[in-house]
Amino acid sequence: MSTDAEQLVLEGLRKLDPQSIGAIYDQYFSEVYRYVRYRLNDDAIAEDLTSDVFVRLLEAAQKNRGPQINLKVWLFATASHVVNDHLRRKYRQPVEALPDSIPDAGIDVPAQVDLRDQKQTIQNAYAQLTHEQQDVLALRFGQGYSLEETATHMKKNINSVKALQFRALASLQRQIVHLSQRNHRSFVLTKP
Repeated sequence: MSTDAEQLVLEGLRKLDPQSIGAIYDQYFSEVYRYVRYRLNDDAIAEDLTSDVFVRLLEAAQKNRGPQINLKVWLFATASHVVNDHLRRKYRQPVEALPDSIPDAGIDVPAQVDLRDQKQTIQNAYAQLTHEQQDVLALRFGQGYSLEETATHMKKNINSVKALQFRALASLQRQIVHLSQRNHRSFVLTKP
């Protein structure tokens, strides 16, 4: 969106113009959803939290506290806060829901268990990263942002983003190895 067009949309948002609000939703919902989905790996929760981002946008606009310059940055910063709030609540009361039915399609159960364990290990390792490291990985790999776009969003220079991404990937790899070794040891210890 060009700067002039964005300023018109922001002005419409300040006036709570339904067309401007609709245009914002249409343009940014899928991007914000992908970001939240990447961070949480859950479709339903990602939809709910993405909707919450847009509700917060309307609430902020009603109170004249909405975005003044860059709508996209405001939306993604709010999405980051919403995800972090959700994760804090989730870690206080971790609950893993069981599916209502488990389909039997002749699937290789051990392979599914291994895949689920691998995904869980990656998610646990990802959760150990700092919020800034999670953001850079979500933007670069979940959203497919370029270094320049990520730097703009995070309000950092490109070299800082490169260094942050490098540290995040290295830390993620260390965490995965550590968790995999720990899980393997606990399996070996509990083996009859």
